[in-house]
Amino acid sequence: MSFEDAMKRLEAIVEQMEAGEIGLEESITRYEEAMRLAAHCRQVLDDAELRLQQIQADGGGVRTAPFEPPADAARPASP
Repeated sequence: MSFEDAMKRLEAIVEQMEAGEIGLEESITRYEEAMRLAAHCRQVLDDAELRLQQIQADGGGVRTAPFEPPADAARPASP
């Protein structure tokens, strides 16, 4: 299952549970499903992070830094 599909399913489960559309037993079953989906999403994100780290390491030591906007960008424009 793709990350996006798992997230959509998680959202649907949360909406159903919050809306009270399902009973207690079904809520427990859906909760179990949601926990499996959340674990799957965590694993996909962990794998993606590892791949990015490997790409950076294979790039000849090239590292990127977080984006820092120029100091001028933080000031509002004058009218």
